[in-house]
Amino acid sequence: MSSSSFGLKSTHCIFILFLLISFINVCFASRKLTALVQEPQNQLLQYHKGALLSGKISVNLIWYGKFKPSQRAIVSDFITSLSSSTPSKADPSVAKWWKTTEKYYHLANSKKSLSLYLGKQVLVENYSLGKSLTQKQIVQLASKGEQKDAINIVLTASDVAVDGFCVNRCGTHGSSKGAFIRGKTYKFAYIWVGNSETQCAGYCAWPFHQPIYGPQSPPLVAPNNDVGVDGMVINLASLLAGTATNPFGNGYYQGEADAPLEAASACPGVYAKGAYPGYAGDLLVDKTTGASYNAHGTNGRKYLLPALYDPATSSCSTLV
Repeated sequence: MSSSSFGLKSTHCIFILFLLISFINVCFASRKLTALVQEPQNQLLQYHKGALLSGKISVNLIWYGKFKPSQRAIVSDFITSLSSSTPSKADPSVAKWWKTTEKYYHLANSKKSLSLYLGKQVLVENYSLGKSLTQKQIVQLASKGEQKDAINIVLTASDVAVDGFCVNRCGTHGSSKGAFIRGKTYKFAYIWVGNSETQCAGYCAWPFHQPIYGPQSPPLVAPNNDVGVDGMVINLASLLAGTATNPFGNGYYQGEADAPLEAASACPGVYAKGAYPGYAGDLLVDKTTGASYNAHGTNGRKYLLPALYDPATSSCSTLV
């Protein structure tokens, strides 16, 4: 298994640091919700000539601990919403947000493309590995998904502790050896995201909770009425973008390989135009619920998704 971590290190640009919530992890990337706002200068992310994730890839969900069916539906609907084959009728859509990642493939002169679809879901509700997990156990759980052409996502419940969770990370992504077929060993990508609602919502679920650090502003109403899971979707979205564009640690990133910035972490704390420290930006607001969002999904869902670094314009791209 190869590994690296997001950090706030940079050798190519100067960052304006408004809120310190760093990105440190033992895998390719850690995702942390922040109130950092920065404007990338020139071409921030370099291509390191490695493979981007391509082909028809199953996204498999491994639920560790207790999750309500309604909570699982929020995440599975988000995964389904990524595909342009099942687009939301409303604009802006999750699929439109995801299309920004295609620009990385064009920039790399890659003739390959990436197509994601919702695969299997595995429920591990008996806490078989206990309620305090190591990184090794996260990978062990991820292996319960498909072993080839897959992104296996481990989602831990609000009562599960994970090494580094709420201390210096809210999620992570990496890769591990998978199936051995006809003399060839394949890899699968994996992501872990934790539900921070009862442990550190101000750390990992901003802007749906008061931030631990920095400028204080009223929390926004979560679009699916679940602070923990709506926060998980933000983290998951960021990590999915990093997984697509830097799946094996030698794709698009900036800085040192063991502390890279990737497609979404290059634009931390930005969710819409007008974002500034402690303010996520000028988001759309549901007139009925008062919830803030910037993307429509399948089954009438609304989501809040992070800005992505657009390599074509060398800027942070938002849907609204």
